[in-house]
Amino acid sequence: MSELLTPKVERNFQVKIASSGAIFNVPADQSILEVLAEHHIDIESSCTNGLCATCMTGYLEGEPDHRDEVLEIDERMTHLCVCISRSCTDLLVLDL
Repeated sequence: MSELLTPKVERNFQVKIASSGAIFNVPADQSILEVLAEHHIDIESSCTNGLCATCMTGYLEGEPDHRDEVLEIDERMTHLCVCISRSCTDLLVLDL
């Protein structure tokens, strides 16, 4: 008997910019990259699908939901790809 996969329900969370203390809401239908761009925080990006690591950004607190295909295990301890990754915690503090 095969089990049906339940689609993942996206959740809202917040990102905090460590250098300024600014906190932004990340709605379920937007990426961290998109929210940062709306607030004039430009992160270099290329593929926007987690395939290139161009948008790799450090984080200081929280637990990212890594959805990229490129970061090594040790890189995931300190970085995430903001184009595709989400957060498992309500707040993710970015090293920006």
